[in-house]
Amino acid sequence: MRHAALFYNPISGRRKKHRLRDIETVQSILQGAGIEVEAAPTRAASDAAAQVRLAIRDGFDTIIACGGDGTIHDVLQGLAGKDAALGIIPLGTANAMAHDLRLPLTPQRAAHALLSATPKRIAVGRIEYRDFNNLPAFRFFTVAAGVGVDAHLFYNLNRLIKDRMGMLAYYSKATHLWLSHRMRYFEAEFSSNGGAPLCEKRLSEMLAVRINYFGGVLRELAPGASLARNDMRLVLCRTGNRAMYLAYVFRGILGMSSGVPGIVLAYADQVICRNVPGEKPEKIYVEADGELLGRLPMKLSMVPDALSVLVPTNHPTLGK
Repeated sequence: MRHAALFYNPISGRRKKHRLRDIETVQSILQGAGIEVEAAPTRAASDAAAQVRLAIRDGFDTIIACGGDGTIHDVLQGLAGKDAALGIIPLGTANAMAHDLRLPLTPQRAAHALLSATPKRIAVGRIEYRDFNNLPAFRFFTVAAGVGVDAHLFYNLNRLIKDRMGMLAYYSKATHLWLSHRMRYFEAEFSSNGGAPLCEKRLSEMLAVRINYFGGVLRELAPGASLARNDMRLVLCRTGNRAMYLAYVFRGILGMSSGVPGIVLAYADQVICRNVPGEKPEKIYVEADGELLGRLPMKLSMVPDALSVLVPTNHPTLGK
């Protein structure tokens, strides 16, 4: 790391009142190590990718996302497929990617961790979907993509409540949805390593997970998921029984290894989700990295060797 560009969201995540001070602290630590650093706010989610591309064109070898999973997601859109490395300073609400990378959660400690981190090349996910104008669109993702209740959660979650209450807003809203949301079914077809496709005729929820450790109470949401792999760990919910959803979540919270009826796990490097043929089309939402994107139909695929990410040397798999 010789030339680093810091991008931060000035209006979301934790410690908004201290955001500029946090950025200045990180900048000072990196500059003290002899690194040339420039910092800039992300103007909007749609502009972040262009800002990153311009920074890479101007010779920055490291792009540091100062924020949460949403900021990382926005930065990723301009960074995927490039040689510049991604560094993370966790300033968001959930910070799932930072948890999985075993990064310290304070700006000062995270900045020091980046100084000794090693760039590791990993695969990223790609999601193709229909936006809310019914136009085809695509995005890259690092943490997870989902269809069903979890995407409906992001559709209903008021960002002001999220910023004010943090993860409490997620948990309270998720509980409300589990108790009140009408389950909508869709069809999924998935395959791995060019094998024969498997089809799930009626799912009420699907998560395609890339990280192993989410932190917080969720911890391990999809056992077997890993950034070191070139595929996704699928959580396939065949049931509309709300108790089974809660049982699966509590299974992760309690670290239990037993399965939950109606919910199965699989590996895949390609997934297609669509409305159930012959039934009235439903407004089923899709999300990636916690960002609501649009609706079905949706296609997931993997892009190998697409991103260099700075990983602390103590990471249990990527740090070796």
